Amino acid sequence: MPVDIASNLSSVRTMIEEACLRTGRDPKTVTLIAVSKTQPPDALIAAAAAGIVHFGENRVEEAEIKIPIVNQRSSHPLTWHMIGHLQGRKAKDTLLVFDVIESLDTLKLGERLSRLAGETGRTIDVLMEVNVSGETNKYGFVAHNWQENPDIRRTLFDSVRQIASLPGLHLTGLMTMAPIVAQMEETRPIFASLAALRVALQSELGFALPELSMGMTDDFPIAVEEGATSVRVGRAIFGERIAQGQG
Repeated sequence: MPVDIASNLSSVRTMIEEACLRTGRDPKTVTLIAVSKTQPPDALIAAAAAGIVHFGENRVEEAEIKIPIVNQRSSHPLTWHMIGHLQGRKAKDTLLVFDVIESLDTLKLGERLSRLAGETGRTIDVLMEVNVSGETNKYGFVAHNWQENPDIRRTLFDSVRQIASLPGLHLTGLMTMAPIVAQMEETRPIFASLAALRVALQSELGFALPELSMGMTDDFPIAVEEGATSVRVGRAIFGERIAQGQG
């Protein structure tokens, strides 16, 4: 059966609205990012026609092909988020095709992006990917037990301060991925920890971090309840992935 992207989007938006209602939030404060990796351009164009503005891609090589096609055929401007692990050798190409980089996961990568941004004469919005869960298979700045471990807290806060000072980069917030769990409620401590981290960083460092990118298909209602300003949803919009790939 063909996937009804418009209907799926309506269901996802309803779930976001219900999560906002439960916590007294305005649904307009939550951005839905359609995770479109492995999906063909026609699927993205259908999502754009149904009102999607933000798309998330994981691989630079794939995005370089799809983004120009979809941009040309969309009736409104689109914003492209790099949400996958970014290798340093792909940093320059990423700056050329994406509007936002959500997976800035090391200071070294930040410095490279800053230098390349200067060479290309642009400033790009970035989010720092932080590993709140402590899982060894996840990328990101170490943030597990940041509230209890003063060494982790000090190192993490110093990293945020350094990233925020890099020219060519506009640090807008934090991103994390929760572990795969049996019940979505089990992800709540991860999202709550990221939200608390943002509050602590803003208080101690003295600058705003308005964005919290957290929550995917299996857990985004919990993320919204805990303060997510954007959720990255793939399968719930496009159906099962066509090939291997985050959503």
